Amino acid sequence: MTRARFNLVLLSLVLVGCGKKKIKTSRRPGGPRPSQQAVVGSVETGVASWYGHPYHGRPAADGEIYDMEKLVAAHRTLPFNTWVRVTNLNNSKSVEVRIIDRGPFVGGRIIDLSHAAAQMVDMIGTGIAQVRVEVIAAPQNPEPAIFGVQVGAFANRANADRMVNDMQTRYGAATLIGRQGNTTTWRVIVGRQNTTEDAEALAVKIRSAESLPQAFVVRVDSTVP
Repeated sequence: MTRARFNLVLLSLVLVGCGKKKIKTSRRPGGPRPSQQAVVGSVETGVASWYGHPYHGRPAADGEIYDMEKLVAAHRTLPFNTWVRVTNLNNSKSVEVRIIDRGPFVGGRIIDLSHAAAQMVDMIGTGIAQVRVEVIAAPQNPEPAIFGVQVGAFANRANADRMVNDMQTRYGAATLIGRQGNTTTWRVIVGRQNTTEDAEALAVKIRSAESLPQAFVVRVDSTVP
């Protein structure tokens, strides 16, 4: 398991028995803006991580089986089947990957590479790297874009349910999405916005009103497992 995935599970376990305890991350408002559409030539820079077991062999967010030895990746907001070129800014090595999954769900990171892709850019040992992500091909018929704000991730379903109910009371819409690994991680997503601008405005409001500095924008997909 990568450092990013390990940290997510560890943070989730801390929440067991403490339904209102916040997940603390280093994310700061004003980071890379999420992409509503896959615009060829668009670029973002930030931190990449990689993931393998226990997600290898399990469904990715687009429904296909994740194979960590294929050149694929997870991104929070780009449409599925977008192709991007990821360049490790520490060594200038690049790899082209297809977006099939959602993540990373640790604040301050912009893309999760497969094991094979991480090997191509020499970031297995470090676990993370500063990268440049450039869209090189857009999908033909992407699903309509709906965006929300992730406000928490829990190992305990009851704690996640409590946060969903709390967020529904405050903001009118909240969704619970489960992701299987060794255990199921329950992600709480608030809102259903048509643009990243609207979703980011909601994220700003939530960060301030709820003291949740780690809240970030994600794409809400109809195919999430």
